[in-house]
Amino acid sequence: MTYTDDCTLPAEMLEQIASQGFDALPELIRIVINTAMQAERQKYLRAAPFEHSPDRQGHANGYKPKTVKTRLGEITFDVPQVREGGFYPEALEKGLRSERALRLALAEMYVQGVSTRKVAAITEQLCGTEISSTQVSRAAALLDETLAAWRKRPLGEIVYLFLDARYEKVRQDGQIRDAAILIASGVDPAGKRRILGVSVSLSEQEVHWRAFLQSLVARGLGGVQLIVSDDHTGLKAARQAVFGGIAWQRCQFHLQQNAQAYVPRKELQAEVANDIRIIFNAPDRATAEQYLAKTVQKYAKTASRLADWMEKNIPEGLTVFSFPADHRRRLRTTNGLERVNKEVHRRTQVVSIFPNEASCLRLISAVLMEIDEEWQTGKVYLSMFNS
Repeated sequence: MTYTDDCTLPAEMLEQIASQGFDALPELIRIVINTAMQAERQKYLRAAPFEHSPDRQGHANGYKPKTVKTRLGEITFDVPQVREGGFYPEALEKGLRSERALRLALAEMYVQGVSTRKVAAITEQLCGTEISSTQVSRAAALLDETLAAWRKRPLGEIVYLFLDARYEKVRQDGQIRDAAILIASGVDPAGKRRILGVSVSLSEQEVHWRAFLQSLVARGLGGVQLIVSDDHTGLKAARQAVFGGIAWQRCQFHLQQNAQAYVPRKELQAEVANDIRIIFNAPDRATAEQYLAKTVQKYAKTASRLADWMEKNIPEGLTVFSFPADHRRRLRTTNGLERVNKEVHRRTQVVSIFPNEASCLRLISAVLMEIDEEWQTGKVYLSMFNS
């Protein structure tokens, strides 16, 4: 690999994509991280290669190979060196942070003697066979410091707040229990998405939700104009206690799903779904309410339980009509967080059962921290101007 002085991505990257497609993913990761590390060293030295500058604080000293085991196999990176020492690039750690958390979760299972043959094989592949409890504790402590600082970082103004919950299996006192994972994301005044926080508890009741929401406020969360969520157990009371006067949009996708439980005959399911879709796709709230009234009347005799449920619950999905038309598609549902949950699930399914809450929080925090960093450097999610 030949590195250029201006730290631009090498032409080899385009060649790899063109010739090998997704099979080149490990090599592309190597190229991207190598280039990022090179740029990081240049910034650290405060001078370009061979540049004579009074601001220079060291000298480049070549590269040292470092082989890292990942789920894509072994990847060897070229870690930039500084003659005077004291430099280690964060780019490598950032790119592999979630992989390290996954290794630690598996390692904890291995050390505690709760691993199956399958888990032991995965642990050997990702971590190597020699894993002591001391090594795991030392590595976990270093990672936990970084993740704890991220979870406690100051927040600020968030215009739209999204809340969701998922479940992971965790061992406690010899039993396997479902732990609730509460996740908050939001859209800031610049239109960028943010992962705001995460909490793990063996309960999704009001006390957990309230503590989670209060922690967001304590970190400086403010300016919220709309909260989008499903009707989670305990969330309603907690939301009203912490964010009393803020508008709430109930997820339209989940409302559609919930409605099916009240449809008396299977052959009516598609028709009911279409009727609700017409309500949600109305041009404005007044029209949506007219469609809702007609739909409730339509099913009043043939499906009275459905009609009663719709009259009471569907209005909770119409709050979005009070917000800019070009924002509504993104605010109608929690689908943005659902996609986050899919990525979390992709990582956690390898573990299957976490040995404790701490290992669960560690892995999920690492995944969410990566997603948050991607969002911050990615495209604007919502245009907040002229809306």
